[in-house]
Order: sequence, then structure tokens, then C-alpha cells
Amino acid sequence: MNADQVWILGATGRSGRAIAARLAAGPLPPVLVGRDPERLRELAGTLGGTPRTVPAGSVDAVVAQLARHAPTVVVNTIGPFTETAAQIARACPPGTHYVDLANELTAVAGLLGLRDEAIAAGRCLVTGAGFGVLATESVVLKLCENRPPATRVRVDALPMTESAGGFVGSGLAASIVESLALGGRRYEHGRLVRARLGADAERFALPDGSTAHTLGVPTGELEAAHRAGGAPFVVAASGALPSGWAVRAVLPVAALLLSRPVLRRTAERRLARVPSRGRGGEFSWARARMWWADGRTREGWLRTGAAMEFTAAVGAEVASRLARGEGRPGTHTPGSLFGPELAVKAGGTFLLDERASLDEPDQPG
Repeated sequence: MNADQVWILGATGRSGRAIAARLAAGPLPPVLVGRDPERLRELAGTLGGTPRTVPAGSVDAVVAQLARHAPTVVVNTIGPFTETAAQIARACPPGTHYVDLANELTAVAGLLGLRDEAIAAGRCLVTGAGFGVLATESVVLKLCENRPPATRVRVDALPMTESAGGFVGSGLAASIVESLALGGRRYEHGRLVRARLGADAERFALPDGSTAHTLGVPTGELEAAHRAGGAPFVVAASGALPSGWAVRAVLPVAALLLSRPVLRRTAERRLARVPSRGRGGEFSWARARMWWADGRTREGWLRTGAAMEFTAAVGAEVASRLARGEGRPGTHTPGSLFGPELAVKAGGTFLLDERASLDEPDQPG
């Protein structure tokens, strides 16, 4: 067995640690890559089996190590993915497969745009291997089974996070600020267009009887839902942001301010130092509502535990499958490559309409 089968970049971060622990419990002990040699050694000591560590103090150093060792699979957990995903994926040697946890719209769309390069190099590139992207994408794929392409799709992500203490951190802070700075987006007539950030607000009941409120945000889930459902009109929303009217009123101004590099970097630094707090609830939920030209509609849900646990399970499962040669050259979201049942393998449960409705509820967009 190749000792360099699966490399985890950013292994000492929250996501990297969780994925490393899952892989270390199986037949594919990971190689741990990160900036701090001491933290890498500490992590290796907790995993058992003395996994190999590779210190790399920058993305450029990571790229040099990849060229030298040519691992079978690279799992990138280094955010913001708008800055790291394409650079690292392109730097992978021919035949080295790539996985990331991106959910920024520009990062996901940009990685998917490398299809021809990936095929020519014999690489399988998978983006969005986590709750962000796969959760809502998997529901769309399930609702589309044995159906023609939809006309409209709305997806809503409601991640439940458990507070692990500490702070938001630089990687996550940069990803959040990057998404807000992009401003609102939706698909109309098959084209990605601007929308008011925080628009498409909706309050609805969850399957457990509680209620939720989501706002339209520019995430990778928008691109994945567009591709999975084949619909020309798509809205993606999230419950991860505060949804009060005052917040919705200032979001467009915030997006304008964050478009300025100096203000964006300041916001990233300050957000990184904010204490990390969990979002309540027993479950994470992902919802998809779909409309077809014949007037039929369907709604479905994916129920999971904590979003981080689901993300770790998805990342580890995708990496393991690619290491076993189950991928194919090109660029993919996790659901498009392995199907919606990947979400079940990662611990999710589908709750779907048993029959399509001919009612005409309000449509998004």
C-alpha cells in the first residue's frame, strides 16, 4: 500500500483533525500536513499508528511537497478556498486526486471549471465535500430521480454546529467574508445574475415541528443545485446568518463595504478573533423544493447530526473512495460523482414526498 495515499492539508484545524481521525481508524492512515511541526506531532500522537507528518508553512510549500511525493489523494481543508482550491488542485501531479470542503460560490464554480485540465491530467477533482454543497445537492438529486429537469429549485441549508470553544479562526473568517463580499446571486433563465444580499427570505416549518428562517446567500450550493436539478431558475438560502429585518437591511451595505480589500482584510482579522459559538438544535437540515413545467412540485429533506461531523464523514468517505480508484477524471461535486446515497453513508436520512403535488405554491425568484 502506498504510504502517501491520502494527504490532509491543514490537518491541525477543526475539519482536518476530524477527517484525520476517521481515516486513521481505517485502512488508510493519513499523512498530516500543516504549518506548525509541534501541533502536527501532537495530533499524530492522538491518532495512533504514528502517522507521518509534513510541515509546510505556506501554500507554495505545500505545492512543492505535493510535486515531490505525488500522493494518491489530497484533501484540502485550507480556507479561504477562493484562494487555495484552484492553486492546489492545479499543482497536483498527474494522477493525484483532489478533494476540498469549499462552499464559496466562486471557489466551487472555479474548481468545476477545470474539467478539461483535470481530464487531460487524469485527475479526479471533487469540491464541496461537506455539509455545504452535498446536503442540499443530495436532496435535489433524490427528488429528480425518474423526473425530467425541473423549471425552478430552491434549496435551504440549516447547519447545526456544536461549540468546541476557541475562536472562529482565520480560514473560516476569510471564507465568510469572501461570500458576503460577493453580494447576492441567483440563477434566472439559466444565467447567474446579481440579487440583493439577504433577499429570498423565507420562514417555514421543519419536519420536527420547529420553525426556521433562511436568507438567500451566494454559496456553492447554488451552483450544485443548478447542475443537479437542471433548472433555469435557482435560489440557495441558508439559516447560518441572523435573519431579522434589521440584518437584512444592512447586508447590501456590508457587501459594498467588504468589496474594498482593506475593509475586507480588517473584517477577516476581527471575525477570526470572535469566540466560536454553537448553533442550537438537535439536527442539521437541508431542504429542496422543486417545480416542474407540468405544475407538479416536490419537497424533500436531509436530516443529519452536527454539520461538522457530517462534513468529516463526507470528506473521509470521498477520500477513501478516490484512493480505492472509484473516481473518474474530471471535476465533480460529491453528489454528482457518487450519487445522493453518499449523504446516507455519511449519516444523513432522507425525508421525501412520496408523491408529487399539483398544487401551485409560491415559487422563488
